[in-house]
Amino acid sequence: MTTKLRTEQDLLMLGLRDRWYPLCPSHHVRSGELTRLERAGEELLLWRDSSGAVHVQEDRCPHRAARLSMGVHMGDRIACNYHGVQLDGDGVVASVPGSPGCALEGRRALRTFPAEEHAGAIFAWFGSDEDAEPTPLQVPAPIGGGEWDEFLCYVEWDASYLLSLDNLLDPMHGAFLHRNSHTMYTGKREAAFQIRDTDTGFVFEKTDQRGVNFDWSEWLDTGGLQSVTLDIPYPETAGPGGPFTIVACVTAINEQQHAGFFWRCRKVSGWQRDSWRFLYKNRIEARHWQVLEQDRVMAEGMPDDAWARENLYQHDIALVRLRRVLRAEAKRQASAAAARAERTPARAAAR
Repeated sequence: MTTKLRTEQDLLMLGLRDRWYPLCPSHHVRSGELTRLERAGEELLLWRDSSGAVHVQEDRCPHRAARLSMGVHMGDRIACNYHGVQLDGDGVVASVPGSPGCALEGRRALRTFPAEEHAGAIFAWFGSDEDAEPTPLQVPAPIGGGEWDEFLCYVEWDASYLLSLDNLLDPMHGAFLHRNSHTMYTGKREAAFQIRDTDTGFVFEKTDQRGVNFDWSEWLDTGGLQSVTLDIPYPETAGPGGPFTIVACVTAINEQQHAGFFWRCRKVSGWQRDSWRFLYKNRIEARHWQVLEQDRVMAEGMPDDAWARENLYQHDIALVRLRRVLRAEAKRQASAAAARAERTPARAAAR
């Protein structure tokens, strides 16, 4: 097995390594089936074993590199449809039916990504070193259960994931793009912003308005999971639970597409939770899809050279901050990967 040697630009456009990324909603991977996905520039196979545990592996048979997603699900192992090579959930070759006892049997020969399920989604760890233990996954509190309840909204857009991050860290667009929304039609259409550092990232917030519109957003990098959290004030007609909180994660599919995960959350319990869930499914959900559709149209319509031709001002300081953070980490990871390759020339040649 080898790990791809990625450049700084690869890492910026496809996602940093040594991070957890959500891949898809849990229900997309059904028992007894093989699911193929492309995420963060990796071609992946997802499947569940007989206990229901999900496995995320490279979609490439270690024998002749055929697509394992075109193979056979055998319960606790999968078989390549080309020559019948069987692999288990740890990436170990369990059997080579055409040549029993060959050197490939018993060898861990398939890259396997650590995987977990939380809040209705499958997450995987994309490590720069595939043999290193991942950082424990820590999800933001609103999707961690307890007093919080959530609905997962999943989308796939024909735009770079970086454009979604720009959008999430731009509270000012709510007063314009979403001005006809049932929750974002009030408040000022001008504002001054500040950045406030936190232990896990930073908050970008209006200095002269709070709790009226989309007034702040927070960038978090916790336990290797990157996310953005924000609040949208809710009218009393939306039921109990206070503000409407969104936890958002975006995962690159490739340089031109990404998957978006928008958990829509409220802090409710008991009868309030039942009331919130009823109101959301019967009245509120459709309205939020309309807002998200406005974001999709804007992101997919951005020109390829948008970053090169933009003229930023004070409202954009969070975008500038995050871009610098991501680029600096991409540069560091690319340099570290190149140094590892120099120390192990045989592995570098294999790439």
